[in-house]
Amino acid sequence: MRTPLVSNGLGVDTASSVASESRMMRRVVIASSLGNALEIYDFTVYSFFAVIIGKLFFPGESAIASLLMSLATFAVGFLMRPLGAVLIGRVADRRGRKTALSLTIGLMTVGTGIIAFTPTYPSIGIAATFLLVFGRLLQGISAGGEVGTASAFLMESGRTDTRCFMVSWQGASQGAAALVGALTGLVLTSTLSDEALHSWGWRVPFIIGLLIGPVGWYIRQHLDETHTDSHNPTPLSEVLRTQGRTLLLGIALMASSTVSMYMVVFYMPTYLVQTLHYPSTFAFALVGLASALLAVVPPLSARYADRFARRKPLLYWTVGLPLVMVYPSFLLLGGESTGLCMLAITLLIMPLAVGIGPSLALMMEAFPRAQRVTGLSIIYSFGVTLFGGFSPLLVTWLIGVTGNPLTPAFYLIAAVALSLFALRLYPEHPGRA
Repeated sequence: MRTPLVSNGLGVDTASSVASESRMMRRVVIASSLGNALEIYDFTVYSFFAVIIGKLFFPGESAIASLLMSLATFAVGFLMRPLGAVLIGRVADRRGRKTALSLTIGLMTVGTGIIAFTPTYPSIGIAATFLLVFGRLLQGISAGGEVGTASAFLMESGRTDTRCFMVSWQGASQGAAALVGALTGLVLTSTLSDEALHSWGWRVPFIIGLLIGPVGWYIRQHLDETHTDSHNPTPLSEVLRTQGRTLLLGIALMASSTVSMYMVVFYMPTYLVQTLHYPSTFAFALVGLASALLAVVPPLSARYADRFARRKPLLYWTVGLPLVMVYPSFLLLGGESTGLCMLAITLLIMPLAVGIGPSLALMMEAFPRAQRVTGLSIIYSFGVTLFGGFSPLLVTWLIGVTGNPLTPAFYLIAAVALSLFALRLYPEHPGRA
């Protein structure tokens, strides 16, 4: 029997409208997530193979010196994020979200290609080092504008009562990309010899990442623009003048989530192998667990967060709990027990996974639409640069100086305390258009 049509009073079939809206939302989520996933995937596999890349592109007097140079190159890409945030954020607020989204994925693809195919130091000398750094700089510019643009596009494409759910896909795509990167690393380190990994195996993840770029660019070209009122954009100087306090608080608010992400997902394989002396396959498996939780939990918890108009009550829990869970979790990591290590990783990543949706919604609602991408891009890029990008380098150096394997725990606790203070003062404008 044919299902009766339901009219909405305007001659439009409600069932058809709902189906059309659902298809549009899926397209928006996929288009926004692919570019973000490419960014995180490339950053993930670089950090996973940092030891090998250090030996091939930064020959030094010792293994730790090569690793530090490799991690410094990982960090230098973050120095370009603020520049990308300002440039691409202004493009998004002046010319629309679609133009900016196409630009970010194009730059990220070019940077990935350079890293994937650049000959090593023994082949072309110092030119190899310069090319690798240049590829990382392009990725940094792209990443600086990607998250702000894609997050605003996701939020503006949905209803007010689904904002946390829509923007949570930013975190879910990061988790999924990190999971794919971890699984790729696990497969390669399990099946290839050390000689093969150093010869060509480390390039495979970056070549895989190149496949995402053209697909994401094509899909983004066929999206509907969400910001059409761009004929009179707000000057950057006015954004900085009127929103300076919000920007500073937002950067501080990013400390906890950024350090958690870059310590638990990106730096963890190096920490587990170099400091705690676990096998690399076990390290990749633990990061795979963290990435899987980050891929699955944000949309589910965001559905719950959307039931409430305000964002802060839930965020006080997700930001505050790590204060008491971080140190015991790092103690569990040193317990040489598979079950305890899995529990530790779960305790470290769950607050971040649950809080992604409401946190992004809170930060974006603080800005009017015409300033939204620029504002969030500045917050995200400076926050990630200050607290995330240099975390692996800083913690590796601190562990070497102090000899204390629990140094990462103290660093993360300090970041959590700063974010909790910023959350208390950050402005809240629930439902702002």
